[in-house]
This record gives sequence, C-alpha cells and structure tokens, in this order.
Amino acid sequence: MTLPAFVPSISPEIESVIQSKLTALEAEHDVRVLFAIESGSRAWGFPSPDSDYDVRFIYAHHPDWYLSIEPGRDVIELPIEGDWDINGWDIRKALGLLIKPNPVMLEWLSSPIRYRWDYDVCAQLTEFAAKTTYGESCLHHYRNLAQKQWDKHVGDSQEVSFKKYFYILRPALAISWIRQIPDTPPPMNLHDLVAGQELSSHLISHIDELLVLKSQAKEIGRGQRIAMIDDFIQDQMAWATVVAKKEERPDLMVEGNELLRSIVSAAIDA
Repeated sequence: MTLPAFVPSISPEIESVIQSKLTALEAEHDVRVLFAIESGSRAWGFPSPDSDYDVRFIYAHHPDWYLSIEPGRDVIELPIEGDWDINGWDIRKALGLLIKPNPVMLEWLSSPIRYRWDYDVCAQLTEFAAKTTYGESCLHHYRNLAQKQWDKHVGDSQEVSFKKYFYILRPALAISWIRQIPDTPPPMNLHDLVAGQELSSHLISHIDELLVLKSQAKEIGRGQRIAMIDDFIQDQMAWATVVAKKEERPDLMVEGNELLRSIVSAAIDA
C-alpha cells in the first residue's frame, strides 16, 4: 500500500508575493539568492488550510564581503508577519553545515517546492552533500526532534494536535529510512519518506487517515492518538538512542573551500 500522490501547489498570487520579497531582500542586503524553497508543512506533505509559508533560502555576497577581518552576519531573517516566515543562510554557513552534515540543509536541497533554483549551483551542492551524508550522523538530530515534540505535545495526553503528531512522525520516519537506507539522506517530504522504504500496510493506512484529517482541520485541529503510530515512533526513537556510529568522515574542508570560492565568483558574474 502507498499513500495517494502528493502534488505540492502554491498559487500564482502567493508565488508572486514570495518572488517580490526575495527580490527586495536581494537589493536591501546586496546579495544574490542561489535557491529558495518551502520548508514547512506545505513541503513536508501535510498542510492545513491555514498553514504558513515557510520560505528558506541560500544566498551569496560579493567576494569582498568574505575578506573582512570581522565576519559579517551570515543569516537574513525577515520579521514574521501574518502567514510569512522567510529567512536564509549565507553560502559559507550553508557549506559549513553540509560538512557536519546538517540534516536541515540536506532537506532543503530535497524540497518539492522551489521558488528560486540555480541549477548549476544546486547541482554542485547536491554532489557535495552526497559526500557528506552519513545516515547515522543524522540520527541524533531526528531523535532529539521527535523526543522533544513528544514530551511537549503528547506525553500522557489521550488527544494530540494533528500538526504536532506529524511533527513527531516525520522525524520518526526519517530514522526508519536511515535504518533501511543508510547511504541515502531521508527526503523532506513525508510521502517520499513513506514510498521509499518498507512499512506495514496498516501503518501506511493510519498515516493516510491522519493526512486526510490534517488537510481538513485548521492548525489547532486535534484527535485521538493512534496506538500503531505511537508504537512506531517509540521504536524508532529507541533504536536511534542505542545505535553506534560506524562511519569515518573524510576531511572535506579543502574541497568545501574551493566550492565556496567557485560559487561566490559565479554568483556575482551571473
């Protein structure tokens, strides 16, 4: 059994507003956006009718900005207003996080909703990310993410927010993905997470039911917990807690520095 196909959709009106905001911040901060994606529930595959727009982007400054004795701020954050949550990272910060590796950065590169996408740069980042992807190294992130949400929003309660339930289920599915496919980073989208690994048909059926409920309810929608989903989440968190790290990480700093210089130079010439 598989979930119904997920078709991400952003209206032309919303797309136009996002493009205008990205263009404005490029002018204000004298940067070029290399890629911009959706990183919230609309891209994760379980939006509510009133979900926010969580736009995340990577940008580059002019080369001289990187030559300052005192490093500049490497994050651009627009004030959260209404449905808009827009912020991004400088490319140097992004590459540093990829080397660790950082699961969030890996997810951004797999978002199904793209607002801006420099294909040459993103191809280089994706190739570099493949060298820094160590499944077991990401377990700490996903386990902590799931555990914190569980402790805060579930605990002993018999009812749970649909939104928060999925906030726990998605990292649990990412852990399960790493158990089954350790050499490939878990995708951002929940539908892709489910389709790409072996899961019981009963579990998939329950996830499908939750998706229907979430799509019909506002952000505050609540419902009864599902024992099979609870058991699945707990099993993944328990496994991630005890698994040993086996990988040896290559030193990619030299290659990362070369990639940074290449991307910054190309971004300004574009």
